[in-house]
Amino acid sequence: MRNDVRRLRLERGLYQAELARELGVSRQTINSIETEKYVPSLPLALALGRFFGVPVEEIFDADGNERTDD
Repeated sequence: MRNDVRRLRLERGLYQAELARELGVSRQTINSIETEKYVPSLPLALALGRFFGVPVEEIFDADGNERTDD
């Protein structure tokens, strides 16, 4: 599933390990989400949304469409 986790993390100047620690998951989990090898559970997706202050549907795109800033 295409997502903007990496972009959001980098915009905040965070390493994968730092984001993982904040969310209580492993660095490997963050890496797998960013490389689209793992779709997070609903609780983890919601935690990512809360952490970044954006709705989950703005982070994840099940259709794999590229985001545009309209």
